[in-house]
Amino acid sequence: MSSSDENNKNSDALELQSHLDRVSHELTGSIMEDERLRHLFMPFLPDEGTVLWILERLQEILFPGFHGPRELSEDELRSHVSTLLLEVVNDLRAQVAGAIRYADATSHGGEVSRSHEEADRIIRDFIDQLPEIRRLLSLDVQAAYDGDPAATHTDEAVICYPGIYAITVHRLAHALHGLGVPLIPRMLHEHAHSKTGIDIHPGATIGESFFVDHGTGVVIGETTHIGSNCKIYQGVTLGAKSFPVDEAGRLRRGVKRHPTLEDHVTVYAGATILGADTHIGQGTTVNGGVFLTQSVPANHVVRGPKAQMRMLDRSEWGQ
Repeated sequence: MSSSDENNKNSDALELQSHLDRVSHELTGSIMEDERLRHLFMPFLPDEGTVLWILERLQEILFPGFHGPRELSEDELRSHVSTLLLEVVNDLRAQVAGAIRYADATSHGGEVSRSHEEADRIIRDFIDQLPEIRRLLSLDVQAAYDGDPAATHTDEAVICYPGIYAITVHRLAHALHGLGVPLIPRMLHEHAHSKTGIDIHPGATIGESFFVDHGTGVVIGETTHIGSNCKIYQGVTLGAKSFPVDEAGRLRRGVKRHPTLEDHVTVYAGATILGADTHIGQGTTVNGGVFLTQSVPANHVVRGPKAQMRMLDRSEWGQ
């Protein structure tokens, strides 16, 4: 390389470094000025990788053989479950404690008021709910098999159905949400949403034997209440009709905004049901494509107007 080429290369490198230094200075200034897009001074923010690792261990407990080792005697299974529970407790305790510290720090001007003892209580209460969660999931799996003529076995529902994965994560996230755990339930919820296309807020209350068929595009809002033996199809929205605000015009949080479905309700593909005061009575079926903002009595069928269809012979096309 000639000295002229070497000089040009060095000049280009200096120019690039100068450019990067300028952009870096601008970015650093922006980062320090805008707190919304940075999290540099709170190391106790829950770690997504660890939370998802805990979810995998919980799946081994809830669905042994489908996840984890498959050849275990009863004694080996008992030991395996005990080991998994200890791993879950140790890792989840740290994540919950961090989430509590984070919530206190962001809502009380940096002051952490709650203790590790609260995290320990939450973990014990959560672990105590796992047998009931497993009972509910067994009914959900059976509902998926009973509700889908394409299913060949309940194993297929566990292994293949996005609705089963979504309701599994939801039941775990809902338990943590009910115990007042910040952030972690939403982290689980959004993981399941991104994986399945099914968006169930952790706050939604869902009864036993629940089945989401296909599932893509399903949205179930935070204050939705769904009874037992309900089935919904892809593209269903159970949402808010409007967002209440306070005297200052700020959104009011923690109030009922979403509909209630009583037991044995079926909602077919593409239906939208909105509003806190919208109650769908027991045994009612809501047909596909319906837009509903009023309550429906028990044992009814709700359908929209029939679409007008016209068939043209190809020779008539364009006339």
